[in-house]
Parts: sequence; C-alpha cells; structure tokens
Amino acid sequence: MTLTLDIAVETFPIAGTFTISRGSRTEISVVRVVIAGGGHRGQAECVPYPRYGESVDGVVDAIRAASSLLQGTDALRDLQACMPPGAARNAVDCALWDLEAKQTGKPAHRRFGLEDLHPVTTAYTLSLGTPEAMQAAAAESAARPLLKIKLGGDGDADRIRAVRRGAPESRLIVDANEAWPVDQLDRLLATCREADIALIEQPLPAGADDALRSCSHDVPICADESAHTSAEIDDLVGKYDAINIKLDKTGGLTEAHALLQAAKAREFKVMIGCMVGTSLGMAPAMLVAQDADFVDLDGPLLLARDRKPGLTYEGSTVYPPLPELWG
Repeated sequence: MTLTLDIAVETFPIAGTFTISRGSRTEISVVRVVIAGGGHRGQAECVPYPRYGESVDGVVDAIRAASSLLQGTDALRDLQACMPPGAARNAVDCALWDLEAKQTGKPAHRRFGLEDLHPVTTAYTLSLGTPEAMQAAAAESAARPLLKIKLGGDGDADRIRAVRRGAPESRLIVDANEAWPVDQLDRLLATCREADIALIEQPLPAGADDALRSCSHDVPICADESAHTSAEIDDLVGKYDAINIKLDKTGGLTEAHALLQAAKAREFKVMIGCMVGTSLGMAPAMLVAQDADFVDLDGPLLLARDRKPGLTYEGSTVYPPLPELWG
C-alpha cells in the first residue's frame, strides 16, 4: 500500500506567558503530520525542542527525509532503526499508530496492551516567577490535587515555601530543569522534604548528575533531560527513583512503550510528561498514562486555544481521546 505524507507547521498562543529556567514563551509551534493510505488518515504532532538541538525547520526536513521509510513492509520497525529518537520520529511514529487503528478498526490502546482507557488526573504547571507571584498562582489553583512548579536555581527555596503556603493541600512536583547547583543540592532537598514535595524533577544538569548517587534524600528524584530511551536506563539506576517519559524525547509511542516496560522492570516510578502542545500531542501519551505514577499532560490547559476536537478536561481530570482526534 502506498502511503502519502503531509507536514504542516502550526502555531498556538499560550494563555499569558509560560516561563521556565531557560526562558519565556507566549506561543508554541508544533509540527503536524498526516499519513494517508487505503482511504484512511492517521495524524500526530511533535514539538521541536531547542534544548535537544531541534528546530522547526530541522524537524520538518527530518520528517520529509523519512518519507521513503513509509513504503516498507513494517514502517514502524524501520523508523526505530533509521531515525534517531526525538520530535521528528515522534510525529511519524504516532501518526502510523493512528493510521493503523483507523485502517484495522482496532483501537491503538489494544495494540499497546490495554483493554480500556480511563480518565487520569494531570498535574497543572505553574510558571517560574517570584515567590510572591508563584504563591498567588498556587492559591488560584489550590483546588487542583496536583501542581507542578517550575524552578530556576537562585531563590528556589523561597519559591517552594511560597507555593506550599499558597496551596497547602495540593501534592507538589518541583521541576528544576537542570538549574540546581551541586553545592546547593542538600539544602534544596531538605527544603523539599520540609514542604512535603512529592517528586523532584531533574535537579542537576544531564551528564553532570553523578552527585545524585551519593546524596541522601527522602523525596523521589525523577530523570527528565537525563532519560530519553530504554537504551539509557541502566545508567540511571542508583541516581534516580523515577523516569519522566515524554514522547518527543523517546521518538514516539513505540519506544515509549519499551521505556515504560524497562522502567517498571527496574522498579522506577514512572511519570508521563509533555512539552507544551495541543491535545493531539497529549492523546497518544494517554496510553502511557494508564500505568504511570505521575501524569503531567496539561499542555492544552496552558494554551489560549486548543485544536478541535481536543481532549476533554474537567478540572485536572483528563479523559481518553475520541477516535476523531487520535487512536
């Protein structure tokens, strides 16, 4: 069967400004892929991330160059062998999962090994800001059961305490995005313990995180920038307690499934995360979310507008995708 590939770059406004330790944004650019064949269409999106050396133009070129792989007898297998992990492969991989579901009438979650999909509770992310601004944002979202707070290094202890004051009942995840200095690690870990933080995400830079092997901590530490695929997971044992799986890092749902199984086999806790994207980017991640300890699929909640149809969010509860969206 001959498959055709269409690529589109789409821009969506963020509701206000989204700030992490690496900078601020007011909009996102996603690359949407549609693969068609046999009268059916599969779609997916990815978010190119400069932290991993990606750009929109580079991802579009990589997807276009991979179009010949679609004509093989097993396109999903060929993708894993011939394309590196990352955003470009994610879009093609997830579009193929969607296309197969449309062609066979068998939902993608069945291929993933799940009987059914159920709603999950997602974290809601608070941007990096002053302690006062973050406390106010936390107070506005204090009814949400799980909040994720972006940190930036200097002043993080004050930010953590301020958010805890603003949302005294919420479970809290802190995400340092590699911004903590090693010489402040013990002090910040103690602050997290005192504030009853549920999870600490990527405190040290990837590649410079060996200090985690010898640090004493009560709060689980989660690898994000240090964790991309199942091939790397053995190096994370002894440093981290949890793995953040993001499809834009793994290069799609195929490798995300392998990383999920590898993480569970090594008794890591699992977080399913996302870049800031639309419901189309979150939809395949909902399959991983079914077996995750922490879910962070709030991308559409951070946008001024989502694509339609999108996922249904009721507060922090997110429901499985409709077939018209994906899967």
